Amino acid sequence: MKVTQEKFGEYQGKDVTAYTLTNNNGYEVTCLDYGCIISKLLVPDQNGTFENVVLGFDRLEDYHNYSSYFGATIGRVAGRIDKAAFQLDGETYKLPVNDGQNHLHGGHKGFDKVIWDTRVIDQKDKVGLEFSYFSPDGEEGYPGNLRVKVIYTLNDLNEFSIAYEGEADQTTLLNLTNHTYFNLSGHLKRDVLNHYLTMDASAYLPLTKQLIPMGELASVENTDFDFRKRRQIISGAQSNHEQNILAGNGYDHPFVLNTNHQQEIVLEDRESGRNLVVETDEPCVVLYTGNQLGDDFSIRGVQSKKYLGLCLETQKHPDAINHPSFPSIMLKQGDVYQSTTTYSFNINI
Repeated sequence: MKVTQEKFGEYQGKDVTAYTLTNNNGYEVTCLDYGCIISKLLVPDQNGTFENVVLGFDRLEDYHNYSSYFGATIGRVAGRIDKAAFQLDGETYKLPVNDGQNHLHGGHKGFDKVIWDTRVIDQKDKVGLEFSYFSPDGEEGYPGNLRVKVIYTLNDLNEFSIAYEGEADQTTLLNLTNHTYFNLSGHLKRDVLNHYLTMDASAYLPLTKQLIPMGELASVENTDFDFRKRRQIISGAQSNHEQNILAGNGYDHPFVLNTNHQQEIVLEDRESGRNLVVETDEPCVVLYTGNQLGDDFSIRGVQSKKYLGLCLETQKHPDAINHPSFPSIMLKQGDVYQSTTTYSFNINI
């Protein structure tokens, strides 16, 4: 196993570096220290052909101009915060408005738009990268000085893991996720509509017209939101369910997981034979099927379009600070935020 690096570009006078993790089976994960972006992930199909299975760019300028958070770490808070405001310890905090009248994915300068300090991990059983960032009190409106780490590791079991850690000097909010768009066809040969998804989730969170959770749980029973048995993504794109239509003919919804670290999420592409198992300790995953992807740019020579990739954003419930019934995303002074999600790549037999 090895870690290699090369200059990827420059941002605000600083070099941006691309790091590539390679295991002994030939699997490769390329990440940037800008936004902790996962820009490329090479895994084999059923014939042993290695191809990229994530959406990403080869130029930093394209991330600035076109990216819908491709591959990035999202923080301080993933998802939308209603009306870009919240109350904490009796004080009201106003956040940048960057999505209608709401706050989205940490604001104008979220964790996806900063250069992180990087330490290479080279151990007997895995290789990886430890990214660290100091977010000062008041950055994007959030209280407290926050130190956060994002740790990527790859092993010879073909498991790619993301671990998050965070500590703050006063109570703040923290709900981190990764925004990688997966497409298991390889090199974006096809869209993801014919991918199959299985999720151990009996409930999802219905959304308002502004794509913010209403605050209630809805059963997936007898709907196109029921992924407890294998279901194709196209079923949501063609659905007449008002929630699928609301999201742009597809999914952009949080699903509440029944189990953790028990192969609770499985994505499959029958034609390539690839499957991806996602295991997490988070209570929720946001399934986004690329319904809003534009067609005015290309991704490594492939025209962008709706449904070209899908996201499986493991996290706590979006807008949780405004819904007391949701799991808390408050991080108190002295507490340590910890979360891990693991992605395992396999071949269907």
